[in-house]
Amino acid sequence: MKTFGIVFVIAILISVLAMNFGWTTNFNKAKEEAKKENKYLLLNFSGSDWCVPCIRTEKEIFHSSAFSNYADSNLVLVNADFPRLKKNKLTTTQTKENEMLAEKYNKSGAFPLTLLLDGNGKVVKEWVGYPGVSPDKFVDQIKSVECHN
Repeated sequence: MKTFGIVFVIAILISVLAMNFGWTTNFNKAKEEAKKENKYLLLNFSGSDWCVPCIRTEKEIFHSSAFSNYADSNLVLVNADFPRLKKNKLTTTQTKENEMLAEKYNKSGAFPLTLLLDGNGKVVKEWVGYPGVSPDKFVDQIKSVECHN
């Protein structure tokens, strides 16, 4: 029975790590990477532990295979999270970085807010609130921007 418990815990840890794979919290580093690799940046403002539409967007779109498969080779992903629960508190440095991003890109304080940026940090598309489309349609919306730029 002990072995089953250990295997279960390892499986949970692997799934948690897989969910966050590909996302960074360092905007400046992500912007450099996007510019260098000629990719778009997807910046997501979320309240991961209190915002129901944020949680839904993450679960239904960002964790989908359609989005992951596309994002892996076409996007640089940045998450600016604003959790409220004490147990999810960010470092002071990360909180300040997220607040600076919000000051520049999310002055209205919308949650979730997802922005598609070019390598220079210019907004080329935005989704305010839950996107309300399937993961495939979300990816198609990103692709349509790429076709026009």
